[in-house]
Amino acid sequence: MNRFFSVENNALVASKKEVIRYLGYRALHQPDEIIDSLIDQCIEEMQKVIRPSLVWDEFDLSVSEENSLVGGNEIVSKKLAENLSGCSRVVMFAATLGSEVDKMIRTVSFTDSAKACVLQATGAMFIEEFVDSFNRKVEEDVALQGCVCPKRFSPGYGDLPLETQKLFFRLLNCSKIGLTLMDTLIMAPEKSVTAFIGVEKK
Repeated sequence: MNRFFSVENNALVASKKEVIRYLGYRALHQPDEIIDSLIDQCIEEMQKVIRPSLVWDEFDLSVSEENSLVGGNEIVSKKLAENLSGCSRVVMFAATLGSEVDKMIRTVSFTDSAKACVLQATGAMFIEEFVDSFNRKVEEDVALQGCVCPKRFSPGYGDLPLETQKLFFRLLNCSKIGLTLMDTLIMAPEKSVTAFIGVEKK
């Protein structure tokens, strides 16, 4: 049975450093005062409207050189098989910040392209912070069982095709958290993530 995970919007710790990184700045080239102030503004405004929610489940897993059998479903991907090598179970999850984030970015994009760009980066930061918080929970839970987790792995990385998104929507009740998968294999709301987290005995 699918399980759900959520946090209050103000429980996510905003990382300004990550927003700056998503905007493409590097150590020797940092935002000027105007952009710096805009980042603070976008973080504050977005944190009021995000609704972080996640659906997940755990499945039996067997892995060969280029194939992973997840709950009886075969996935052909050498990179995913390498990531899950040694694991006997896998957590699959789908997470989103909610539709209000998309509405905010879309509305602002008509009048202020610079702010819309910063909001995009802010949304990317918040969804990663949320997913990281769930990842830590999984790691803490499996540690009690004497297990560890490799780094999570998402469709679109390496040779794992976006087509794999369909498996998440088949196995998880994504509509319960307001997620839909479009014909282009892009999720709506946009600030959403799916991923595998392997579980391996130490």
